[in-house]
Amino acid sequence: MKVLVTGVAGFIGMHCARKLLARGDEVVGVDNLSPYYSVELKRDRLKQLAIRFHQRDIADASSLSSIFESEKPEAVLHLAAQAGVRYSLENPSTYVQANLVGFANLLECCRRHPPRHLVFASSSSVYGSNPDLPWSESHNVDHPVSLYAATKKSNELMAHVYSHLYGLQATGLRFFTVYGPWGRPDMSPMLFARAIMEGEAIQVFNHGDMQRDFTYVDDVVEGTIRVLDRPSRYAIYNIGNHQPVALLDYIALLERALGRKAKLEMKPMQPGDVKATYADTRALRNAVGFAPDTPLAAGLERFAAWFRQYYGYG
Repeated sequence: MKVLVTGVAGFIGMHCARKLLARGDEVVGVDNLSPYYSVELKRDRLKQLAIRFHQRDIADASSLSSIFESEKPEAVLHLAAQAGVRYSLENPSTYVQANLVGFANLLECCRRHPPRHLVFASSSSVYGSNPDLPWSESHNVDHPVSLYAATKKSNELMAHVYSHLYGLQATGLRFFTVYGPWGRPDMSPMLFARAIMEGEAIQVFNHGDMQRDFTYVDDVVEGTIRVLDRPSRYAIYNIGNHQPVALLDYIALLERALGRKAKLEMKPMQPGDVKATYADTRALRNAVGFAPDTPLAAGLERFAAWFRQYYGYG
């Protein structure tokens, strides 16, 4: 099967592409190599992949259309996006371009060149500050608390329209705090690991009174590929570990994995952030027979080993 993976130089994109290649699929990759974080890291991820790569911006409609016309992908895994809750407070226009304009362009390409299945990345952030835990796909998600979350909710609505009007087989995946080797430098595992190894203080928001449903990247890939293989007229699934962990317990596990103690700097809650995330994964398990379950301690050990090796810490 020929699969078009957008955001292929990204964290989840690289891992998914590698899994698809390992099982014999043909992968065509698209990424604009945005400088939002280290382009060198993105290029190093690409070196792990034997794919046909197009450095294009999905917000450029004609450029994206030409890729669909020439490649004619059988399936589309759309992971390209401007990520990050806090950055959406500083640079909202990039979210509009990548997540709204770019996604609209992608849907138009899929309408003109229908794949057997479009799977796209949503986010647990769509649940906002919903106090009813665990978060279920049946919950109302009409009250996001960040622009990033609003764009992801918009993606779900836009895909539903194209499914309804044009019969596009589309599934959205709400990822919950994905971590692991080759992770994003703007996320806490990388930020905290670097601070710990450099002897710098970690900023602990809401004075540590937070919980996250940390999901190991291999589990995310397994769930994503299983969903990709099962076309659905329209569906939304959570992909999370279903085991929320307190922020201070998470830091303690990372300290153990790195063999160093952290210095903590307590901070108030940040705008757009939420106190807890917790995935109800029954719908995913019922649909594809799988739900993430890698223990955080085991996942952080693998992440720490990669982090030490890649960044040259002894």
